Amino acid sequence: MKVCIAEKPSVARDIAQVIGAKDRKDGYFEGNGYQVTWTFGHFCTLKEPHDYTDQWKYWRLEDLPMIPASFGIKLIDNGGVQKQFKIIEQLVLQCEEVINCGDAGQEGELIQRWVLLKAQCTAPVKRLWISSLTEAAIREGFQKLKDANQYDNLYAAGSARAIGDWLLGMNATRLFTKKFAQGKTVLSIGRVQTPTLAMIVARQKEINAFVSEEYWELKTIYRETEFTAAIDRIKVPDRAEKGLAYLKEHPFEITSFEKKEGKEGNPRLFDLTALQVEANKKYGYTADDTLKYIQNLYEKKMVTYPRVDTTYLSEDLHPKIAGIMQDLTPYAALTAPILANPIPKLKSVFDDKKVTDHHAIIPTGVFPSNLPAEEKRIYDLVARRFIAAFYPECKISNTTVLGKVGQVPFKVTGKQILEPGWKEVYANEVNAKKEEKEEDEEKILPVFVVGESGPHTPRIHKGKTTPPKAFTEATLLRAMETAGKQVDDEEMRELLKDNGIGRPSTRANIIETLFRRKYIEKRKKNIYATQTGIDLIDTIQTELLKSPELTGIWERKLRLIEKGEYAMGTFKQELIQMVIDLTVEVKTANYRVITVAADQPEKKEKDKEDKPKKETKPKEPKKAVVIEEQQCPKCKSHLLKKGNTAYGCANFKVCGFKLPFEVFGKKLSDKQIADLLSKGKTGKAKGWKLTGADNETEGKLTLNTAFELEIEQ
Repeated sequence: MKVCIAEKPSVARDIAQVIGAKDRKDGYFEGNGYQVTWTFGHFCTLKEPHDYTDQWKYWRLEDLPMIPASFGIKLIDNGGVQKQFKIIEQLVLQCEEVINCGDAGQEGELIQRWVLLKAQCTAPVKRLWISSLTEAAIREGFQKLKDANQYDNLYAAGSARAIGDWLLGMNATRLFTKKFAQGKTVLSIGRVQTPTLAMIVARQKEINAFVSEEYWELKTIYRETEFTAAIDRIKVPDRAEKGLAYLKEHPFEITSFEKKEGKEGNPRLFDLTALQVEANKKYGYTADDTLKYIQNLYEKKMVTYPRVDTTYLSEDLHPKIAGIMQDLTPYAALTAPILANPIPKLKSVFDDKKVTDHHAIIPTGVFPSNLPAEEKRIYDLVARRFIAAFYPECKISNTTVLGKVGQVPFKVTGKQILEPGWKEVYANEVNAKKEEKEEDEEKILPVFVVGESGPHTPRIHKGKTTPPKAFTEATLLRAMETAGKQVDDEEMRELLKDNGIGRPSTRANIIETLFRRKYIEKRKKNIYATQTGIDLIDTIQTELLKSPELTGIWERKLRLIEKGEYAMGTFKQELIQMVIDLTVEVKTANYRVITVAADQPEKKEKDKEDKPKKETKPKEPKKAVVIEEQQCPKCKSHLLKKGNTAYGCANFKVCGFKLPFEVFGKKLSDKQIADLLSKGKTGKAKGWKLTGADNETEGKLTLNTAFELEIEQ
């Protein structure tokens, strides 16, 4: 017998049908010389700390770092898992060959290898490697089975990733929790979740620190076309009024009229992240929901393997494209123009160098019947994107008109679509976002002649500067994918464009984990850090933990392991050294304690970020105190403003209140400043250096009735 092990019962059923194993047994199908069994996701996991030694049952600083001599695996503590594993174990021991039919990716390889390792498999192993679950793909895959050892490096990279996440997650979470948390607070640290949280916190601090400013612009209407003055924004209203008076004294004259034809390139095929971004923008779906919908479509054989990070197809797929197009009968009106000619082998679509394990997500041609509304929408996104990729480019004409009124230059730009090309695929869509509509809208300008002039109607436009936008799931996914703005090193930036923070298949889970741990929250579509999340990032002084750079370094080495160009043992030793250095640094550190109540640790649960703990419901996190949102305690009529050395009343010239960042030889923390403003005094502290005193003083910093600072002993 040949034993096939699939990752899910539904996939096992599909494979069994194709290869003729039609007799249903307890936990497997049998027939035609095959036994087809299954796991359901992760059956095995790395051992937990207490599995190595009783000493590691308890969370104690003195026991850190925890570094096992060698890492072991164990079965997950679940009755269903253990029953099914016994069936797999018996089948594997009696067979002549095992065929690994797990998900064709790094995680799928790891799941199956650990099961075979735990079952002590000695039979030769083959690998089924397919990109869709259609009957034709399964049949072709069985005709081209690979030797399992071709994927040894993939397995090594998966193991290295799991061990790395264990070493950092287990040690750093206990380290920071025991050093800085109070009560039941757990400070969860993860290789991917921590830099992701750091990005959200950094954006929030930018928004909190932003001060909106008014500005004025000069505009004028000439021949029913509105021009804007091509000068710096005016900051003073008097100057704008003078400018308007000047404009009224002079006629409008055209100085340049330029028309250029251009093209808008076709949208690229979807990888998982791009699909999650699009679904969030169009339908507000979370990354996690989109992953579930596309996974369901894959298992229903309607789309190809979804957990991919490429937007290209392999060149050997080119002959199959016309057949898939013909099968897309609900889109026959859109595919007809493509099928009227041979399918072009476009460089923007086909590139073997850009495809590794799998190609971009495309339809298989299987008819999409009886789909729930959400899956239908996701299928429609994939199908239209696939069709649009093969349409002609969109041809446009861009117009730039320059003019002047006296010495003041003016400008207007216009756009005309000459040939819609691929935009025809989206012509009837009504769900496009307003900002996208505005960006795509035509703005056809009249023809102007250089030198012409005439009367015009000038006006002043008043506006306000706007703060940076909070992250949505769409923009956060893009930031996780590229992390471009957070990284200075060019080589690292290029690497992060491909690998970013986390992997495409885990990014949705990372965002959900941050929500579950109450480090972030959602208001409408925007994502904000909670006070707990802000406090955690402020507590972590080790930049490597917060920076996308750590993920970049790991990803680069993991990719090299996958290619067989870096030793897993070397990678492991480097991680161990990093954890040792981190432990020493944090144990000797002396910075603020986090007191926001969060979740009680499930001591037997793993801290790995891809398997979050079941957590008790925490108290509502405290709202972040933003000093600039506080009222001046003296005049009580203006907000505070941040200067170079102090916070001061926005009406300082009249009121005179200020609160220096450093007082009596000590730099004040945000909490101390907040306490002074709300309570009039701080908690007791040591190290105050009073004028004329030889020794440092202990006491509370207070605001007296004259709103001056003094020490209360």
